[in-house]
Amino acid sequence: MEATDTRDITGSWDGPSTGPLIVARGLTKRFGSFVAVDAVDFEVERGEAFGFLGPNGAGKSSTMRMIGCVAPITSGTLRILGMDPSADGPRIRSRLGVVPQLDTLDLEMTVRENLYIYGRYFGMSRAALQPKVDELLDFAQLTDRAKSKVEPLSGGMKRRLTIASSLINDPEILLLDEPTTGLDPQARHVLWDRLYRLKQQGVTLVLTTHYMDEAEQLCDRLVVMDGGRIVAEGSPRGLIAEHSTREVAELRFPPGANGDAATRLAAVLTGERERVEELPDRVLLYVADGEAALGQAHELGLSPVSSLVRRSTLEDVFLRLTGRSLVD
Repeated sequence: MEATDTRDITGSWDGPSTGPLIVARGLTKRFGSFVAVDAVDFEVERGEAFGFLGPNGAGKSSTMRMIGCVAPITSGTLRILGMDPSADGPRIRSRLGVVPQLDTLDLEMTVRENLYIYGRYFGMSRAALQPKVDELLDFAQLTDRAKSKVEPLSGGMKRRLTIASSLINDPEILLLDEPTTGLDPQARHVLWDRLYRLKQQGVTLVLTTHYMDEAEQLCDRLVVMDGGRIVAEGSPRGLIAEHSTREVAELRFPPGANGDAATRLAAVLTGERERVEELPDRVLLYVADGEAALGQAHELGLSPVSSLVRRSTLEDVFLRLTGRSLVD
């Protein structure tokens, strides 16, 4: 597929872009006295991949449900494709594709039958469905399994079929809720490739994910949510530059030695945003030069059991902004 081809999977769209496809201003969702989404502002541009990251209970799913027009907003404004979900929900939904966290396939039907039935939900004719189903089978790399029942398929195949089903109506916006949860690394990379191809074709992707490497791979921009609010927004690279350091040195010390080592190391770090984080099993040094930091540790007489230097990642940013404590 050529990057300039916007017709392979997507169908005809309503003219040129005149602004963001999704605009939220003061968007709020309450359940009784509980505020799930607390007056958030964001925009999603046509053709970009936009991500929502956050711990459990951060408000990601509630936000996605409002965008999907399956949950009403409490206050604020939300415009999708220039329309108001409260008044134009059915029209908006007809132009969305939705990939839920859990596959909702008919396990007793074949791969082809699942796509066909899903297309019929959108009122597509038999004549229109035949080439569309063939096209989507090829896109999802499932042509050779078209006549297979869904139940025995691998998790990766089922996920690709779910994504193919979500494209049957030529959506302008594809909503993906944890698209690769539970898949092995090979299946995740195949799905990343399929989603990247969709973005090349001009489909706007909006996704939630718990995988920081997935967000770095797929998202042009993202927001980090915590407690119903947006605590950071930007590109993955931009967020790393703003909230972390270039490198991280991880040092493991004998039991009981982490506290003293962390205190001594903190005293010699002087760079902007450089810091020490003590964990139960290791000490993390957020620094500009990891090898130099290891050298400083040895100069202080510290002898870690093991050490490594890695680049700073979006996960480091995520944990700094939202904390390391588990949220049920």
